Amino acid sequence: MAESQMKVLVNDEEQYSLWPEYLAIPNGWRDTGVAGSKDTCLTYVKEVWTDMRPLSLRKQMEESAGRAAGV
Repeated sequence: MAESQMKVLVNDEEQYSLWPEYLAIPNGWRDTGVAGSKDTCLTYVKEVWTDMRPLSLRKQMEESAGRAAGV
């Protein structure tokens, strides 16, 4: 049986997901343009998703650090 092709999606919180190519992209997600085998997609995600925290949390933490530093 042939391996199904996947694509890499990302949401507004910069969280990544693998998604079967044949399915419609769900609301709240967008295509990164990366597609291929599951291994290919996982390799890409491992390279780009280096901080697992959601974007909103990263921003909140940066703002708190700035306030603590008096910025």
